[in-house]
Amino acid sequence: MAISPPQNRLWWNEPIERVEIGWVVVAFLWGLFMFFFMIAWHFIGGQNLSTETYRITPAAYEQKVATFAEKYQVSEESGVPVVRPPVGEDVFILARLWEWWPLLELKKGQSYRIHLSSIDWQHGFSLQPVNINISVHPGYEQIITLTPTEAGDFGIACNEYCGIGHHMMTGRIRVVE
Repeated sequence: MAISPPQNRLWWNEPIERVEIGWVVVAFLWGLFMFFFMIAWHFIGGQNLSTETYRITPAAYEQKVATFAEKYQVSEESGVPVVRPPVGEDVFILARLWEWWPLLELKKGQSYRIHLSSIDWQHGFSLQPVNINISVHPGYEQIITLTPTEAGDFGIACNEYCGIGHHMMTGRIRVVE
C-alpha cells in the first residue's frame, strides 16, 4: 500500500514526462554502447587471451608434463625442477594440490605455447603482475600463446579455492634475457 496512491489507478496509461523519456533514451543508448564496446574490446584491448582447449585424461597430462620436465630440466629449487625449454617448444605446467609444477625459465621476446591442466581439482592460473587469469580444469588441456616482454620472476598463484593449502599454491615463471 502506498502512502498516497496515484489519482488514476491506471498509472501506466499516464503520459510520460519529457525528462523521463530523456533518461530512458540515455540508458538505452549507454547499454547499446557497452554491449558493442565489450565485443570490440576483445579485439582492441590486448588483454583477452584466445585459448585452445582439448580433452585429456589427468593421467595422460601428468605423463606429458613429467616427460617435458625430465627432458629440459636444468636445475632444481626446493625439490621442484627448473625447466628451460628451447625456443618454440611447447611448454607444460601442471596444477595439483597445492603446487604449480615445474618452474619455467623462458627467454624474453620469444613466443611459447603454454599448456595448462589440473590432475585433481579446479584451479585458477593467475600470472602476476601481468594479470593473466585462466580457469584450469581436470580433463581439459588449455593452451595459451605467451611472449614475455620483460625479464624477471613472475608469480603464479591459484585464484580458485582448492582446499586447506590453497594459500600456498604458488609457482613461478622466470624470464631471462
